[in-house]
Amino acid sequence: MKTIISLALLLLTALAPAAEPAARRPNIVFILADDLGWGETGCYGQQKIRTPNIDRLAAQGTRFTRAYSGAPVCAPSRCVLMTGLQLARAPIRGNKQAVPGQEGQFPLAASFTTWAQAIEKAGYVSCGIGKWGLGMPENAGSPRQHGFLHFFGYYCQAKAHSYYPEYLWSDDKKVPLNNGPTGVPGHGKGDDFAKFQGKDYAPDHLVAEAKLWLEQRAQDGKPFALYLPFTEPHVALQPPQRLVETYPKEWDPTPYLGDKGYVSHPRPHAAYAAMITSLDEHVGQMLQWLDAHKMSDNTVVIFTSDNGATHDVGGVDTEFFNSVGGLRGRKGSLHEGGMRVPFIVRWPGHTPAGATSDAIVAFPDMLPTICDLLGAPAPQCDGTSLRALFEGKPAAAHPPLTYDFPEYGGQQAVIDGRWKLIRKELRKAGPNKLPAWELYDLAADRNETTDLAAQKPDEVQRLDAIFKSQLTPNTDYPMYPPPKKAKAKR
Repeated sequence: MKTIISLALLLLTALAPAAEPAARRPNIVFILADDLGWGETGCYGQQKIRTPNIDRLAAQGTRFTRAYSGAPVCAPSRCVLMTGLQLARAPIRGNKQAVPGQEGQFPLAASFTTWAQAIEKAGYVSCGIGKWGLGMPENAGSPRQHGFLHFFGYYCQAKAHSYYPEYLWSDDKKVPLNNGPTGVPGHGKGDDFAKFQGKDYAPDHLVAEAKLWLEQRAQDGKPFALYLPFTEPHVALQPPQRLVETYPKEWDPTPYLGDKGYVSHPRPHAAYAAMITSLDEHVGQMLQWLDAHKMSDNTVVIFTSDNGATHDVGGVDTEFFNSVGGLRGRKGSLHEGGMRVPFIVRWPGHTPAGATSDAIVAFPDMLPTICDLLGAPAPQCDGTSLRALFEGKPAAAHPPLTYDFPEYGGQQAVIDGRWKLIRKELRKAGPNKLPAWELYDLAADRNETTDLAAQKPDEVQRLDAIFKSQLTPNTDYPMYPPPKKAKAKR
């Protein structure tokens, strides 16, 4: 009888459906645009520029309307994104080169932990493809010293001003492109774009490398984090001509002749729109790859920008495109137009589709959020995990954000819920005569038109105390650098 019962149990077990496998750990694809304004995509109200893939991503995920970058310019914003430290406490607070005149920005020190290093301990492999801006392969700021298994693209932001460079980097090796030294346009007035265009469009190589790396992950099955800091739409205006031709010729009755830096272009409005549409194509190619490999459902896709729209250099006309949606300020400013950025999250089955949220999300939050999503312990930082918010759940009020930015005249700011405190031109005023704080109610006045500091001195005092408690000195980026010594006369 026991034998018969055992056989029956074995038969029932064989016929029973197999148990569901343990939930797979999600992957991350983090796409970072360069100088993309808050209002430059269709899903954020853009009327002239086509962004169908970014708009589809928003329709499939959640769009955040109060997302703040780490800083109003490239390198410090990326530092905040990687380390989870607010700008008032971050090691990198500006765009300066490590050595003036040489390739590479000031390096991120080895003592600072990035989210790529944190998730590496949980078995994830990370890759960065695009623009780094936090160091070179030979120093502590190398992405490979900060958790990235592989990096391909531009280490130096200045080199990324050309979409037809002489070379790109693959880890510690230069990969020559078919452009040559004459294929790199200068910044002089009257440079002829068509003459210098070159043959190898760098973004094509970036996308191809991303697909190659993803194919390797599809084969080995390792959970991954792919960081894609693409270079569009940062000037120079050098988009594919096929995209320029898709925009109206009547947009450009006059050419851009290079009088505001970078290279000239015969159709600047069409060229700028084409840059953003080119970025949108990159996003579409990444989404298509995930769909084709049936990885979309298990991949968190995050799309955002490193700061607000550029300040009308290099032929860009942000008024023509309403690039910041009426917000005050542009790149380089701690006003909303320089800091508020598009931010979209798609995680099928977790993130509500087609939703919009006005909750605050910020770059310091990315480190703890990514660690939370991927099951890795987060190192100490200033951010807070946004996982619950990404899943459509109620979230607690966001902690105050503090900014210390010694460039563009010297600026400081605090954002706490609806209130924003900001002061500017600190370097001009000097340390002994600080400029007055301005106070704005962003809930009623998101465009920062009415300074309420005189009417609400208690609020100014409260926010000032928060700023003072968060600010740490940074000798590498002092607000008031010592005056240069005069050269001795001979």
